Amino acid sequence: MHQFHPSILREYDIRGIIGETLSTADARAIGQAFGTMVREEGRETRVCVGRDGRLSSPELEEAVVEGLLASGTAVIRIGLGPTPMLYFAQKTLGTAGAIQITGSHNPPNHNGFKMMKGGKPFFGDDIRALGEMAASGSWASGSATVQTVDVRADYLKALLGGFSAGGKDLTVVWDPGNGAAGDMLQALVARLPGRHVVINAAIDGHFPNHHPDPTDPHTLVQLQEAVASEKAALGIAFDGDGDRLGVVDDRGRILWGDQFMVLLAKEVLAAHPGAPIIADVKASQLLFDQIAAMGGRPVVGRTGHSLIKTLMAEIGSPLAGEMSGHIFFADRYYGFDDALYAATRLLSIVARLPGTLGEWFDTLPRLVNTPELRFECADDAKVGVIETVRARLKKEGAEMSEVDGVRVLRPQGWWLLRASNTQAVLVARAEAKTETDLTILTKDLADYLVDAGLTPPDLMTTPTSHG
Repeated sequence: MHQFHPSILREYDIRGIIGETLSTADARAIGQAFGTMVREEGRETRVCVGRDGRLSSPELEEAVVEGLLASGTAVIRIGLGPTPMLYFAQKTLGTAGAIQITGSHNPPNHNGFKMMKGGKPFFGDDIRALGEMAASGSWASGSATVQTVDVRADYLKALLGGFSAGGKDLTVVWDPGNGAAGDMLQALVARLPGRHVVINAAIDGHFPNHHPDPTDPHTLVQLQEAVASEKAALGIAFDGDGDRLGVVDDRGRILWGDQFMVLLAKEVLAAHPGAPIIADVKASQLLFDQIAAMGGRPVVGRTGHSLIKTLMAEIGSPLAGEMSGHIFFADRYYGFDDALYAATRLLSIVARLPGTLGEWFDTLPRLVNTPELRFECADDAKVGVIETVRARLKKEGAEMSEVDGVRVLRPQGWWLLRASNTQAVLVARAEAKTETDLTILTKDLADYLVDAGLTPPDLMTTPTSHG
């Protein structure tokens, strides 16, 4: 029997702090419970295991493998690399499951596990069932084999398949942020046309140069400076495990996921007219409007990479994305979030633009919005707050989406309030055409929070231009 710290079993993955809430004993129990669940489902019982470059990842990987073998589950070790490489291995080797040891974009002393089973994301009820199995100790036992397989050459070939030749050569600055994508990125750019400058390429679990989160503007400063000094056409950054990307144009301006998604959607819709394109509920209305204008069917999805992948498979969407920089291609690819592949697709599109990326960016309508606003709310209270707000909105006959929390449409624009699936916080965002309208929207949202019994934080902070 094994009891996990209650904070580490999250909605989309398992995450904790090394030496405080997460240990090698946890990793071994995860391996044995996961292996048991795989064995219960069918004759194929092999599981791929990979890891990122964090200091604690080698010992956690070793413990996961021990647990899998103890359950009688065969293991294929993929080694050090980005999370999408592990997903690729699972798809191409046809294994029953996959586990990546990664702390993603979290601080260096954090780590965790992202999993797949039966070719699908392992999350929600799956993770809860794993916890219950470990607590009861009702897992399988046996012996099995372990082998190491190098998929890097095949993965590189798949990444290069995302590049379409015929555009102009570009100077590009890349920043893997000392994360797990560093080695594969250097192999990739060596095969791409143009001039490529890679900063912070060495995989280093200390993350000595900046935090590995491309949605944090502070982490993109070094990239912006390099784009300026190299006179580059664009800059591309990655998170710690290579499944999210950030983009900077030739003028050093940040393009968020729901902005560069417009370019990606245009190319995909040319090949799949009328197709459903998914963006998460936090995405700008700009993206949904642009998808519709290009003849696509915009679909609002719940935030969370596992949820997006599941919805993609259900409705046959060729492309999906999140504001956080998770981009999912089922068009010419496997349907999982791979920042290296998405970057390669984006690069070939930018190379074929008649002008620069910055000139294209200037053609988008100008909107203003708050950043993503996160404020503390106890886990046992946050759902109640959302329900209180939803009930009032319904009583008033408000126009809204209830896909994930409430996204409320007003004459001035829209505001969102949702409960985080991974933390004891509420998440809010608002977007409008003018700063005056944005102020009206944030005051409107604050009124609903007060009515729900909360003292709202500063819901405005510094508005940013969108488009």
